[in-house]
Amino acid sequence: MGQKVNPHGLRVGVIKDWDSRWYARNEKVGDLLVEDNKIRSYLKKTLYSAGIPKIEIERDSAKVRIYLHCARPGVVIGKGGTEIERTRLQVEKMIGKSVALNIVEVKSPDMNVTCTLAAAMAQRGKKTAVLDADITGPSVPTAFGLHQHAVGSDLGIEPVVSRGGVEVMSLNFLTENETDPVVWRGPVIAGTVKQFWSEVIWGNVDFMFVDMPPGTGDVPLTVFQSLPIDGVIVVTSPQDLVSMIVTKAVKMAELMEIPILGIVENYSYFQCPDCGKEHAIFGESKVERVAADLGLKVLAKLPIDSALASACDNGGVEDYQPNPMAGVAEVLERL
Repeated sequence: MGQKVNPHGLRVGVIKDWDSRWYARNEKVGDLLVEDNKIRSYLKKTLYSAGIPKIEIERDSAKVRIYLHCARPGVVIGKGGTEIERTRLQVEKMIGKSVALNIVEVKSPDMNVTCTLAAAMAQRGKKTAVLDADITGPSVPTAFGLHQHAVGSDLGIEPVVSRGGVEVMSLNFLTENETDPVVWRGPVIAGTVKQFWSEVIWGNVDFMFVDMPPGTGDVPLTVFQSLPIDGVIVVTSPQDLVSMIVTKAVKMAELMEIPILGIVENYSYFQCPDCGKEHAIFGESKVERVAADLGLKVLAKLPIDSALASACDNGGVEDYQPNPMAGVAEVLERL
């Protein structure tokens, strides 16, 4: 309803330690460091598939508190919460102390890729839009500095427009507060994604980018089945599981007969500002080999960039230069 997307426009789906310790007076710091490392080693080994970029350990006189920052908390928690309880009891048995185990969901950094790509395309003079399909973790508005509510009429919902002219629709524009949690089951989330496509009054858009959560779950399936997607960009990072994760995403797109436009590797390396040397913080990149095995192109290898992260946190993604996705925007424009 009220949807006016240019039929010739391109729609692209984008598939995306510090410690706080309390040291008891009667225990040696070295012993606690050994114990902390033992806990981290065990958790990362047993919960590796969940993707745990950060583990915090806090101590007080009563117990040890562990915070797992997870990209896929459902994998950790398990059915009915039994998996997380089993893990907590095992850690207690291992260290002989009372343990509280808490799960903190982290937002995928792939959102930066979607936002910088949209900004790059708008800077090339193209009418651009972003549909934020990451319903439970909508971070796109923050990157563009958009904090207002969307308005609607009998025709539908008006997208919020950024300073650079990018049309954006996200659940954050519809909740009372940006920090309100979204506790919805799959069918409701899928229905919301469909409404963002059919009931938003999109303009005459040349390029629409759909930011999706990681994995091959309800949202990517809904996007592939319900939106006329012209192609998919797979976003990954240099980790040991990259081959399996990318292959699953690619196979899903192929199963749905959606073209794969290429792969973007995020957090590929860190470049020292003093000497210019590149350091593989998350391990040596495997994206070239994986792409060759799958017959795909590597569109970009993006470095760890604190300045870009800060720009996204402060609503300045459109101002950041040079735009790391400018080359990818040029490739898409030629399609």
